[in-house]
Amino acid sequence: MFEANVYKSRRDRLKNLMSNGFAFFPGNDESSMNYPANTYHYRQDSSFLYFFGLDQPGLAGVIDFESGEDYIFGNDVTMEDIVWMGHQPLIKERAAKVGIKKTLPLEKLDDFISKKTKNGKKIHYLPPYRGETILQLTHLLGIPADKIKKESSLDLTKAVISLRSVKEKVEIADIENMVNVAYEMHTAAMKMAHPGIYEREIAGKIEGVALSLGGAVPFPIILTINGQILHNHHHGNLLKKGRLMVVDAGAESGLGYASDITRTSPVGGKFSQKQKQIYKIVLYYSIDHHCCFFVQGKRRQIH
Repeated sequence: MFEANVYKSRRDRLKNLMSNGFAFFPGNDESSMNYPANTYHYRQDSSFLYFFGLDQPGLAGVIDFESGEDYIFGNDVTMEDIVWMGHQPLIKERAAKVGIKKTLPLEKLDDFISKKTKNGKKIHYLPPYRGETILQLTHLLGIPADKIKKESSLDLTKAVISLRSVKEKVEIADIENMVNVAYEMHTAAMKMAHPGIYEREIAGKIEGVALSLGGAVPFPIILTINGQILHNHHHGNLLKKGRLMVVDAGAESGLGYASDITRTSPVGGKFSQKQKQIYKIVLYYSIDHHCCFFVQGKRRQIH
């Protein structure tokens, strides 16, 4: 995680943008694959990571715009947890690393939210994208599940977008590290793109590159000789001479910052004349209509 002052500064800037009530940021929980203890790779909610920085399940955060107080809700590990994971820091120790002094057990969240809303405090939350989060909000607020997204806070959404759209130097450094990992992934794919190789061999290799360099893939790798099919995740085709291979892949750091690069390579290493002409047209268009993001309020270009 970043230094505590990074997260404190983000929460303080959010308080300056919001005039009343409090914001509730539910963290993500584990998601099981085929039985409860066997879970998918864990990914914390991005906005929770941005403001609270703690990358573990079973947490929730609150920012009170009127009192100025910040809270982390979560339970300390049990003996059974320690058997599985070894010694773990206390919640208050974790919270201190992101500049938060007030912590409460997760079971206190219901009463906390209920008291604030009964006292007329407006609760702000972002549109949820997970079914578990929708159910949690339904339980906490008494709003029907099919109305939860509609009742989310537009003011909070705009405020969070305005903050997260402007990247800090520490964020840029992490993104650039992941771009360097993506470079290794894509050059490995290009070197392997020979007739007689199955797509899955290359896809598996470049995912391994991401994992070996300290990241993970932020989305399923798209690697195919059928690039006309958008978001093709099928990796069963055999590469043949004269075909083109498209790879859309990147890497994500433990802090949640990712690279996402798409490249097209000729199977066997050489474009035909027609392929080369089309590639140059697409390349020119891509550079002319480049992507960008903002660094400290200034537009940063990615070619």
